[in-house]
Amino acid sequence: MANHREKLGKILESSKFQNFIVGLIILNSITIGMETSKSWVNSFGSFFEWIDDTILAIFVVEIALKLYAFGFRFFKSAWNIFDFLIVAIAAVPAAGSFSVFRTIRILRTLRLIKNIPKLRMIIEALIKSIPSIGWIMVLLIMVFYIFAVLATNLYSQDFPQWFGDIGESMFTLFQIMTLESWSSGIARPMMEQTPHAYIFFIPFILIATYTTLNIFIAIVVNTMNEMHMQDVKDEEDLKSEITLAEHRKSQHQIELLNRKIDKLIKQLDK
Repeated sequence: MANHREKLGKILESSKFQNFIVGLIILNSITIGMETSKSWVNSFGSFFEWIDDTILAIFVVEIALKLYAFGFRFFKSAWNIFDFLIVAIAAVPAAGSFSVFRTIRILRTLRLIKNIPKLRMIIEALIKSIPSIGWIMVLLIMVFYIFAVLATNLYSQDFPQWFGDIGESMFTLFQIMTLESWSSGIARPMMEQTPHAYIFFIPFILIATYTTLNIFIAIVVNTMNEMHMQDVKDEEDLKSEITLAEHRKSQHQIELLNRKIDKLIKQLDK
């Protein structure tokens, strides 16, 4: 029974089966997108529903087989729990008060994250970067608060629509940080009345947009590099363990051979 479950687990985790699941996820995502078109639904609505039900059934069977093959170990992996929740949500009947679940079927696309190693590595890097990113957020909030206070004191009387109070100032600064119409919509109209307003905007954009964004990217890239180096180290350690085991096995075989030779020599001496 154990061997049967082990073989089933290897099949479910094999690259061929995973590629099959990835293909189904992509197909399902495409059909769900097509269902947003009324003309497509009028022509192929029943076909889309059949594809959706069939793929969902395959996903449910896949999860059931994994639960059978791995048992409680299935829930030790966060990615397996993620898969289970996505399929469980999709399996809820999309009718009546649960009709909203039909809309969020597109969440099945997120299963690609688990099934494609490169995407999984990016998400894991982002998760591991959260503590450092949290401190960047603290720094960014401090920068926003300081500049919002300055902007409110400097421009609240002349430009109350943007800097009337600290809340409006922070929202305006957020728009400026995203570089959304900051020049033509805010900065240049202000500079018509206050020509030196650029002295305020340029440092804020350099600090909030470029510096902070680059630090954020650097942290994520550094985390991904650390994960890659750890994978390489683990792989080298595994190879070393395999080599050491093979070396010990060879030594043991040599010792057995030497014993046999000694026995033959003793027999010949007699």
